[in-house]
Amino acid sequence: MKLSSIRTPMAKARGLGSAMSGTEHWWEMRLTAIALVPLTFAAIVIVISLIGRNHAAVAQILGSPLVAIVMLLFVYATTLHMRLGLQSVIEDYIYGKGLKTALLIGNTFLTVVLWLACTYAILKLSFGV
Repeated sequence: MKLSSIRTPMAKARGLGSAMSGTEHWWEMRLTAIALVPLTFAAIVIVISLIGRNHAAVAQILGSPLVAIVMLLFVYATTLHMRLGLQSVIEDYIYGKGLKTALLIGNTFLTVVLWLACTYAILKLSFGV
């Protein structure tokens, strides 16, 4: 009989540390979700106001610091919330360690690329370049 077979589940888990930073992750998800409520409403209003306008008019509207800041905050909160949500799905449902690591790296990489592209587009339009 193996000695490890008589150990309790608690004894087997002791010393392994916490699974991840669960509390921090939970708070980040809640805070980004709360921030996205007014930011999404504002972004929808801004985008609807841009429908049918030419490039110069869009650049003029996004040239307003308040509008540009709202759009940048919306993009940041959305991409952060997306990354955290996908991270939870990957950690909970992907079991292979190598695949899980690759997907987590890919998730972060693609989120940063999306955030940079959106931020660049908003800043370029807002500065009229």
